[in-house]
Amino acid sequence: MPPASPLHQILGLIAWLALCAAAGAVGAIASSDAPAFYAELARPGWAPPASAFGPVWSLLYTLMGVAAWLVWRRHGWRQAGPALLLFVVQLALNALWSWLFFAWRLGGAALADIVLLVLLIAATSVAFWPLQRAASVLLWPYLAWVGFATALNYTLWRMNPALLG
Repeated sequence: MPPASPLHQILGLIAWLALCAAAGAVGAIASSDAPAFYAELARPGWAPPASAFGPVWSLLYTLMGVAAWLVWRRHGWRQAGPALLLFVVQLALNALWSWLFFAWRLGGAALADIVLLVLLIAATSVAFWPLQRAASVLLWPYLAWVGFATALNYTLWRMNPALLG
C-alpha cells in the first residue's frame, strides 16, 4: 500500500534522495584523488574535463532519487518491491565503480561493473515504466550518461594499460 500522509511522502522523498546521496558519497570517497589521476591518463579528445563530473552526477543522483520516490509514493514497497530492489542494486554497482576505477585502478573490472550497471539501469527503467512512466523517463539521462561513461571507461582502459591494469 502506498504511503498516505503528506508527511510520510516528504520523509520518503528525503530518504530516497539521501540514499542516492549516500551512494554518491561512497563513490566520492573513492574518487578523492580522481581529478589528479584523471589528469595523468591519456584521454580521447571527446573526454569531458574533470570539472564536468561533479555537476553532472549531482543532477543525476537527484533525478534518480526522485524517480525511485515517485514509484515508491504511488505503489509502496509491497507493489513495487522488485522494481525498487533493482534500483537499489544498480545504485550499489554505481558506488562500486568509483572504487574499481579510481581507488583500485582496475580498468577491466570497472568496465565489467559499468556494463552490468547499464543493463541494470535499463532493467530498472523498464520495471518503472508500468508503475510510473515519469520515473522511468527520469532515469533516461542517467542511462545515457552511464552509456557514455562505459565507452569512456573502455577507451581509458585501453589507452592506459599501465595505469589501469
